[in-house]
Formats: sequence, C-alpha cells, structure tokens
Amino acid sequence: MVSTLGVAVVGFGWMGRVHTQAYARVGHHFPQLPVRPELIAVADEVPGRAEEAAGQYGFVSATRDWREVAADPRVRAVSITAPNFLHREIGVAMAEAGKHIWIEKPVGLTAADARAVAEAAAKAGVRGTVGFNYRNAPAVAAAREMVAAGEIGTVTHVRIRLFSDYAAHPEGALTWRYERERGGSGVLGDLASHGVDLARHLLGEIDSLAADTAVFVPERARPAGATAGHTRAAGGEPGPVENDDYVNCLLRFASGARGVLEACRVSVGEQNNYGFEIHGTRGALFWDFRRMGELRVSRGSTYQDQPVSTVYVGPGHGEYSAFQPGSANAMGYDDLKVIEAYHFLRSVTDGTEHGATLQDAVASAVALDAMARSADERGWVSLA
Repeated sequence: MVSTLGVAVVGFGWMGRVHTQAYARVGHHFPQLPVRPELIAVADEVPGRAEEAAGQYGFVSATRDWREVAADPRVRAVSITAPNFLHREIGVAMAEAGKHIWIEKPVGLTAADARAVAEAAAKAGVRGTVGFNYRNAPAVAAAREMVAAGEIGTVTHVRIRLFSDYAAHPEGALTWRYERERGGSGVLGDLASHGVDLARHLLGEIDSLAADTAVFVPERARPAGATAGHTRAAGGEPGPVENDDYVNCLLRFASGARGVLEACRVSVGEQNNYGFEIHGTRGALFWDFRRMGELRVSRGSTYQDQPVSTVYVGPGHGEYSAFQPGSANAMGYDDLKVIEAYHFLRSVTDGTEHGATLQDAVASAVALDAMARSADERGWVSLA
C-alpha cells in the first residue's frame, strides 16, 4: 500500500523549482516507492514568490518564513534550496524539528557548517541527502563500476573539469553568490564541490591537495531588487567580488592515483562543460556531461595505439531503465534530480542512506577548505 509523505521546499529560485518538479515526477519513474510526496508548504522570503509557486505547483500553503515550515507537523521532509549562507541555520533547525532533509550542495559556507548539519541530522535520527547530482548520471555509474572491477587496470590519474560562463558577463549582478559571507568560496562551493564529489565517488578518498585560485572579474554592479538565477545589473552601484572565479587543484588520492581538478565560472565560450578523464594502467574512460548518455572507453591489452570506443549507456547502467527503454535515448539534467529524489525518499522510508549523504558533503567541504588554505599558503595541504 502506497502512503503519502508531506514535503516542503524552502527557497524557490531555479533549484527550488527543480526539486518540486522532481517530487512531482518521482512516482512515475519509480512506482516501486512505498511513499508519494505530497506538496505541503513552500517558503521564500521574496514577496509573492511562494504564493506564485503554490498556485503553479499545488502546495497547500505558502509563507515567507521558513520557520513556519519547521513548525508544521504536516511536513515530514524538506528540500533546502536557499542560498548557501542559510544552509546551516535552516538545515540544523529542520533536523531538530524531526524533518528529513534534501539539501543542496555545498551545505553551508565551510566544513564546520556542513558538519553541524550532519551532526544535527544524526542526533535527531533523520535522513539527509545532498544535491551532488552528477554522480547520478548512468554513464558515471557505469564508469564507477568499471573502475571498481579493474577494467582499465589500476587508476593512475584523473582530470576533472567544470567550466561555465554563467558569471562571464561583466554586467552580471553582484548577488549573494559573489559575497564571502553569503556565497562562501565562490566557484569552489558552486562547481568544485561537484568535482570533489565525483573524484571521491569514482576513485576514493583524497589524501592531499595543492590549489591556486583567482578572481578575473573583480567588480560587479549591485542589483536594484530581488534576483533569481544569473541576472544582469548594468549601471548599478559597483561593488567588489569577494570570492573566487577560478580554481586549479592538484590531487593525491589515498590509492596513490594523481588528479587535476579545474573549475571556472567565467569561461567565455563554455556552457556546462563538465566531465572527467580517468586513465589506468590498461585503459581509460572519458565522460562529458553535455553528451550525458555516452561513455568513451579504451580497454584491452595493446596499451600503445589502443582505440577508444563510444558506449551508449542504457538499461543496466545506474537508474537509466527508469527513464528510457533502450540505449542512446537521451536523458537530461532534471532526470538526475528525479534520481536524487528517489534516493532521498528511499532513505526516508527504509532508514538506510542512499545516494550522496551529508557525510559526503562534509568530505567535500573539508577538501574545499583545504583548497582555500592551500591557495593562501601556496603549498600542499593534507586531508588526513
């Protein structure tokens, strides 16, 4: 028998919409779930935004104050899609109120923030899932299985890239994303956090790292009003960009493998150029998010001049079969968040962690803090 689970969304920008749409779709793709999410409450401090969301998506109630969500006994699980600086306060409060939490990365501004949310959830006995969505791509799941099975031999090195142009325009508004106190470490928390999660998910723990960071657009215009996404603010009062546009990081894994992680939010000509290249002693794997259903594979015993073939992922790879019946039928970004919702609801119903957890968020945040420290000190930092 299928029961309902009262859910809420706190913060209704683009990501709040994505979470809401994932709740609406999850039962269609994963009918085996014993619960169906019921949209109880939505909260956003921008006047009128929560009411608009309720009207469009069917939330029972709308509020500007997330504390009303924490006090609502109808709500048993909460998506936290508010800006980074609010993650700790809201995450801890929701856990203490007995709500399971699906929270977007990077879970606060620092490792201390992520750890506080994780500890609050553990103390309250609630489940926590984190928005590291790229690990949910079926091609990434296939790559992880191949690495674990030794199909490319012993991994020697990896290169992970996350290049985007969302902040490349000099008229991009000086929103919370560019402030240290509200946006944290900039591109580190926004993009490099995904890179760290992919690195750990595919290759295991990172032992130490050395990083270099830079700000390439040092000044932006302040917006005149509320913003959503990456809006422009030509002619507004200028202010300084306080966090990083770019990071380049050398990695040493506990396994002995080496890596390079590079992320940039001001890469002109790059739109969501995210991916990895994994090299082993007998082969290699290549994945590009923009061709999400393809995994380029080189394996065999020739070593030199060994060819690379393209595998189109399909049923049997990750959660692909929940969306398409045969290989090479395309999936999209929002599908990855539906998978994330599935992992979250499974965690809630069976009491076992599925997908990216709050401990994964802590591990990522520890690496990000180490990157910032390494860039300041110009040296290697141990994560042990």
